[in-house]
Amino acid sequence: MPKYKLPKAEELFEAGVHFGHQVRRWHPAMEKYIFAQRSGIHIVDLDKTVEGLKAATQFLYETAAKGGQIIFVGTKRQAAEIIATEAKRAGALFVNDRWLGGTVTNFRIVRKNIDKLVDFINKRQTGQFDKYTKKERLLLDREIDKLQISVGGIVGLQGKPAALFIIDTRREKTAINEARITGIPVVAIVDTNSDPRNINYLIPGNDDAIRSISTIVKPVADAVAEGYAEYAEKSAKEKKERDEAKEAAKQKAVEEAVAQAEAVKVTSSESPHATEVAGKKLVEKPEKLISPLETEIIEEKVKKDIKDEVKEKKTRGKVKVKPKLKK
Repeated sequence: MPKYKLPKAEELFEAGVHFGHQVRRWHPAMEKYIFAQRSGIHIVDLDKTVEGLKAATQFLYETAAKGGQIIFVGTKRQAAEIIATEAKRAGALFVNDRWLGGTVTNFRIVRKNIDKLVDFINKRQTGQFDKYTKKERLLLDREIDKLQISVGGIVGLQGKPAALFIIDTRREKTAINEARITGIPVVAIVDTNSDPRNINYLIPGNDDAIRSISTIVKPVADAVAEGYAEYAEKSAKEKKERDEAKEAAKQKAVEEAVAQAEAVKVTSSESPHATEVAGKKLVEKPEKLISPLETEIIEEKVKKDIKDEVKEKKTRGKVKVKPKLKK
């Protein structure tokens, strides 16, 4: 069971999550999420916000628990710092400056910038930039800073992400379109002036105030962090089980090989010499790993040696030398 805590409607109210936009700027598709209007401003139904936040955090928790990569997207000034801080805390990826067109649909090109950034950072850390002049090093540092801003938050991206968490769907419409094209689920904070369509998990609320954004992003990050922690624990457990099974298989293979060698040495009376040689080969170094294939090969070779020697004895017993006839 997840342990992350979700804010109550009272806490959302205190943070100003219920404040929407001016009535004249509303989006008709958001009507069912609007509670009322006061002084020309729409008021968001916080009960719907609590429901949406619960569904969204549950989805993100399950996605993270499966090891899926999640990108936090928030490039507006009010959200940029919050997104970077909470994404790093949760172990997620983030974009807080500008969504590069093709980040999802044309990742092959974006991957080049990521590889370039990683290469530059490694060279700077290992002192390979020392051979350049002061001006050249300054230009390289500026290039690194530029790449850090644009792709620094998605360095770990391996390909198509499992989900996007977006703040301000109007501003991040490029990211939403790419997610729709590639079939990536989208979780988003949607204000009264935004289009809720193409959003899989909608959290109605104020996406402009810093306190409102922080109040919603924090439990989302908690859910993602807990999901990744569970995934890490499960992966470690599975790895331990695999290692134990592998070790048990090795031990069993060695024991079987030694047992086969002893059995051949004791039971075979037709060719003691071949049996002794084969037994020595098998038990000479029992601590060395003998795979089942090697065991089978050795066993076949022993059988062949015994068969050849028995055949040779029978042949010597049957062949008689014919006397030469005088002419």
